[in-house]
Amino acid sequence: MKQSQLFTKTRKEVPADESAKNAQLLIRAGFISKEFAGVYSMLPLGLRVLNNIKNIVAEEMERLGSQEIIMSTLQNKEVWEMTDRWDDEKADIWFKSKLKNGTDVGFGWSHEEPITNMMRAHIASYHDLPRYVHQFQNKLRNETRAKSGIMRCREFIMKDMYSYCIDEAEHMDFYNKAIEAYLNIYRKVGLGDLTYVTSASGGVFTDKFSHEFQTICEAGEDIIYVHKDGTVAINEEIFNEETLQNLGKKKEDFEAKKAAEVGNIFTFGTGKCEQMDFFFTDKEGNKKPVFLGSYGIGVTRLMGVIAEIFSDDKGLVWSRAVAPFAVHLVELGSVEDTTVRAEAQKLYDELLTEGIEVLWDDRDLRAGEKFADSDLIGIPTRIVVSSKTLASGTFEVKDRATGEVSMVSRAELSSMLKN
Repeated sequence: MKQSQLFTKTRKEVPADESAKNAQLLIRAGFISKEFAGVYSMLPLGLRVLNNIKNIVAEEMERLGSQEIIMSTLQNKEVWEMTDRWDDEKADIWFKSKLKNGTDVGFGWSHEEPITNMMRAHIASYHDLPRYVHQFQNKLRNETRAKSGIMRCREFIMKDMYSYCIDEAEHMDFYNKAIEAYLNIYRKVGLGDLTYVTSASGGVFTDKFSHEFQTICEAGEDIIYVHKDGTVAINEEIFNEETLQNLGKKKEDFEAKKAAEVGNIFTFGTGKCEQMDFFFTDKEGNKKPVFLGSYGIGVTRLMGVIAEIFSDDKGLVWSRAVAPFAVHLVELGSVEDTTVRAEAQKLYDELLTEGIEVLWDDRDLRAGEKFADSDLIGIPTRIVVSSKTLASGTFEVKDRATGEVSMVSRAELSSMLKN
C-alpha cells in the first residue's frame, strides 16, 4: 500500500480524553478511532493487526478440530430463561431492548446459551460427539466504567469456542489440548514468556473453577503471584494457605505482579445442558446430558495488551507476526527526484512479488517527519531509499525493535526479510 493513499493521519499530540497508553498510541498512529468511552472503531492499520491476530487464533482453533460459525448479536430471552440467567444479578452488564412487537431481546455479552441451544438440533447420539465450534463475535457489555483503552471495552471482538463431549474424560482431553493451543497463540503473538496459566473462580460464567491466561502487564487490572522459578502463578483470589499447601509451595517464594487477563477457559460439566434439556443417546441406548466446556479470548483486548507492552517513547513496536505490514519502505527525496522514485517503485514491486507486505511512504514530506511516523506506526523493518543509498548501491535498514541500522545489498535484504 502507498502511504499517500492511506486516509488516516498520525497525530503528535496525546488525546486529552485518553489515559491508557495502548489507546493513546493506537489513536496517534492511526490504528483506531475513539467513538466514546469504551467504544473504538478499527481503522485500516488497526484492522490489519486485528486480522493477523484473528488468523493466528483461528489456525489454532481449527487445529483442535473446531469449526467456525457466527451467531447473531440479538439474543432470545427465552433461551436465557432456561438457565435462569436472564435476570441473573451477577450478569449485570447486559444491554437489553425490545422489538417493535414488545418482545424482549438481549445484545450478546456471551453466547453459551444461544450456541448450546443451536447445537441441540444437531446432536442426538454418541455418534455426533464430540463437537467443537468457535466464532469471532462483537460482544456488548454495559461496563460501569470502561477503562484501559481497548483492554476493557463496552464493545469488543471475542473468540469464543465451545466443546460438547460425551463425558468428563473426553472433555478433559480436549480441555488440556485447548490449554496448549492457547499457549501457542500467546507464543506466536510474542507474549509467551509473559503469560501464565492460573486457576481462578469461575465467577459469573460458572460456579466451577476455571483457568485464566494472565500476561504480566503494568496496565493490567489483576494481581497474580508468580513463583520465583517462573513455572507457577496463582490468582490473588485463591492465593491462600490451602492452595499453597496443595501445590507444595511456600508463600515467601512468590512475588505479586500486575497482570492482564488475555484468555479464560471453563468447565461447565453437564449442569447447563441438563437445564436446557440437551441430552444424547449413548451406546447402550441410555439418555445422558452432554458435557460442556467454554473457551474465550478477547481479540481486541489481546491487541491492546500487545500495544501496551511492545512500545517505547517513540511509538508502537509490532512483531512480524501481527504487524500491519512487514516492511515500511521510506522514500527520501522530492517528488521531482525521479531516480529515487523509480528505485523505490522497483523495490516495492519486487517485495510484493516475493509475498512481502509493504507500506510505501511515498509522501512529499521531510525525512524527520517520515522517520517519526515510521517509529510511531511501529512496522518491524524500515527500508530507506534515497540519493545516498543509490550512490552506495545499498539500502538503509532499521530494525524497529532494536533500533539497529545497517547498510545492506539487495541480495542481503532478501535474505534478511525471509528469516
